Amino acid sequence: MNIYLWQHKTAVALFALAVWAAGQGRLAARSPAESADAEDRRLARRGVDLMMDGDLDGATSVFRQIQGQDPHSPIGYLLEAEALWWKIYYSTANLLDADVFDVAALAATPHDAHFNDLVAVAIERSEAGLRARDDVPRNLLYEGMAYALRARLEGLRGRDLPTGRAGKKMRALLLSSVKMDPSLTDAYLGLGVYNYLMGTLPLTEKIFQYLVALPPGSRASGLEQLRRAAQEGELTCGEAKFYLAKDLSRTSEGAYAKSLTLFGELARDYPNNPLWPLVAASLKYSMGSKPESDALFRAVLERTAAERSDAERGVHRAARAALLAQHPDEKFGE
Repeated sequence: MNIYLWQHKTAVALFALAVWAAGQGRLAARSPAESADAEDRRLARRGVDLMMDGDLDGATSVFRQIQGQDPHSPIGYLLEAEALWWKIYYSTANLLDADVFDVAALAATPHDAHFNDLVAVAIERSEAGLRARDDVPRNLLYEGMAYALRARLEGLRGRDLPTGRAGKKMRALLLSSVKMDPSLTDAYLGLGVYNYLMGTLPLTEKIFQYLVALPPGSRASGLEQLRRAAQEGELTCGEAKFYLAKDLSRTSEGAYAKSLTLFGELARDYPNNPLWPLVAASLKYSMGSKPESDALFRAVLERTAAERSDAERGVHRAARAALLAQHPDEKFGE
């Protein structure tokens, strides 16, 4: 063999071996905690997709799997609480109201106690991680998201003082998280919701803001942060798009076409959830397309007639109520 050719092949082989060894070293350097967190988040993304697609029981099974394999992590408890919040929302809220908070028809549900227990565990696990100095930015994020869920339920029940306290705590935690690690764009969901709500408070309610010493918000910043979470969020992109679409559907915004586009994207990404076409039907009505709205409501009513899930039961009830309001002489299944 030509000596120069042999030397060249040997050099290439040694270089390839060095690259492989370096890669193996990086893999070995990854701590067990980092590997567990990566697997937790992989499963979490699958569970969140199921949740946004209307399969809350399937999502809960995934979140409990995370709890079983990594019981010290807050994420499994946090996301199971979020799935429970959706159950509560579907069963008690006015799904067609542009507001997602303070729209519940019941003071409590059988899910509330377990929801509060899960939020408390998520907060405790996050604080334990912070005391151990274990991935501080992410534990701040998870604790902030837990307080966001607490604020959501209190808001749904119309309890302003606990809502304000939880929202204030959430804001501080999420700001600290994203300041330490700007890549944690899931923080912008909670920050966007807070900024938008505080920035659009009626003058009569600003007195409460001052009494509780809530930091001010900004409507424009809130919408921009929700857009960022919808585009870049790891676990919150679908939910951020939902809140953004809801905000744009408010009468004060009047951005019905933009809202409709976002709900269309949610229907494309999560096609099994009947909530998206339900809200699209309501938006069509607000835009003056009443025949199209009526047809959509009827299609949703038929699609959810079996009421096989929490999402289908809640959406079926809302679609029937909307049709009865427009056609009081029709029975619509009863």
